[in-house]
Amino acid sequence: MRITASEQLSVMKRTFRMTDSLSAVKRKQTGVSMSNPIEKIKAEKPGLAIKQEIAQLAALGWEAVSKGDQERLKWIGWFFRRRTPGRCMVRLRVPGGILTSDQLRVIGGILADFSDVQQFDITTRQNVEMRGLRIEDIVEITERLESVSLFTVQSGMDNVRNVVGSPVAGLDPNEVIDVRHLVQQINDAITNSGKGNFALSDLPRKFNISITGDRENSAHAEINDIGFIPAEKDGQIGFNVLVGGVLNSQRATPALPLDCFVLPEQVAALCVTILEVYRDNGPREARQKARLMYLIDDWGVAKFREEIEKAFGQPLDRASHHEFIDYDKRDHVGVHPQKQAGYCFIGLHVPIGRIYAPQVFEMARLADTYGSGEVRFTVEQSFLIPNVRMESLEVLYKEPLLQIFSPDPDPLLRGLVSCTGAQFCNLAIIETKERALKISHILSEELYFPAPVRIHWSGCTNSCGQPQLGDIGLIGGKTKRNGVTVDAVDILLGGKVGKDARLAEVHAEGVPCEDLIPILKSLLIEHFGAVERSEWVERTA
Repeated sequence: MRITASEQLSVMKRTFRMTDSLSAVKRKQTGVSMSNPIEKIKAEKPGLAIKQEIAQLAALGWEAVSKGDQERLKWIGWFFRRRTPGRCMVRLRVPGGILTSDQLRVIGGILADFSDVQQFDITTRQNVEMRGLRIEDIVEITERLESVSLFTVQSGMDNVRNVVGSPVAGLDPNEVIDVRHLVQQINDAITNSGKGNFALSDLPRKFNISITGDRENSAHAEINDIGFIPAEKDGQIGFNVLVGGVLNSQRATPALPLDCFVLPEQVAALCVTILEVYRDNGPREARQKARLMYLIDDWGVAKFREEIEKAFGQPLDRASHHEFIDYDKRDHVGVHPQKQAGYCFIGLHVPIGRIYAPQVFEMARLADTYGSGEVRFTVEQSFLIPNVRMESLEVLYKEPLLQIFSPDPDPLLRGLVSCTGAQFCNLAIIETKERALKISHILSEELYFPAPVRIHWSGCTNSCGQPQLGDIGLIGGKTKRNGVTVDAVDILLGGKVGKDARLAEVHAEGVPCEDLIPILKSLLIEHFGAVERSEWVERTA
């Protein structure tokens, strides 16, 4: 007898009943309020359980997917978008931002075959978000991805997001330690090597981890829940640990020192320990106050460290006094020599981080033709082709793709970072990407810049564009002008990354977007040494 898709779905829901009941009992015993809607959804059925139901959901079609299951699909990287009914954003896991040419071709093929917009965005976590995909195609898309070891599992909601690492790990002549294997170890421990890990998929809130072995803090340890910074102690290379960094609509707080030094072989285990302590003790009453920093606020750093040490099962060594963050942050755009003699990596600037399917195939071809079949993404939303022979550069520079993704972009465009914005994101209040690009082009035509200026756009207060890290940060909102609601931004100034990193501070609030060009122009001249192009021409004539 043939079982219909809806009957199969009903059977699977009954299969999870015991798990659901245990989850609900656990929350009741620990006093978790059911007023938190996402905790209610998780109590009914674990978010990650949806992974086993994708065939049934695909057969039912997007309009039949319940609100609860729409949320649970985020546990496996599929995000319904109100602005694009029937089309989803799909977020991959790309540990350390490294993809092979074969993986790129599969991504390009998925976009070409299934997406109505055929585009993906590089995120500020070295990740890929594919756009315009249908839940009806989820099974074939998942099979294609997994055929080249690409996974979407645990890339959204109350999970650890993409693990960020140095984009030049193993290439940088001045790096302290190559962290590529550590990034993969952390990722595999969290996700059960892409299969899904129920034990670490029910955190109170999302969680961010970064680890770098370079001397410039390229992955921004200060804004991560766990940040590993290279250090040396007693002749051994390891990491000092920061905890609790957060950027969101409620607060922007840099991570705090855990007063802890760990060796490379301890890194993944410490991450799991911290996640378990957070999972079991973190606040769940209100999602706005559920990030790790709120648990640290409640306990204090000393108690938090004690609890981590107990759970870790052995004493934690005290932090080293010798850290290696002593370089200013680079964006890695342009040509840079590698530690491997005769080779370089070339960083290509991607305006607003957006790439289309034909360009994805070209990226793969260039990686194979001129490099070693590998591409790496940066937190600035650009990409690198490593292992390029020096003698190949002249020919590479003539490739058509480099006319779009330049290794030597305009100084203002070079530092431009933007979140998805209102075009696709449910949370964004204003459109960001195209607006950011248009305004930057106008300002670049009017001004000369002696050095790149980092302008970060975020379409709402959730800070996906990391405006607190920019020389200038813009946070989207609304304001009233002559009784009419218009798009506006709060303007932040003074963010710094790399050595002596600091978060930007609010300079002005509620500035109408239609007034931005003259205001930004004035700020760029006053604070960043920009000069009117006509004046610059006269000076250099």
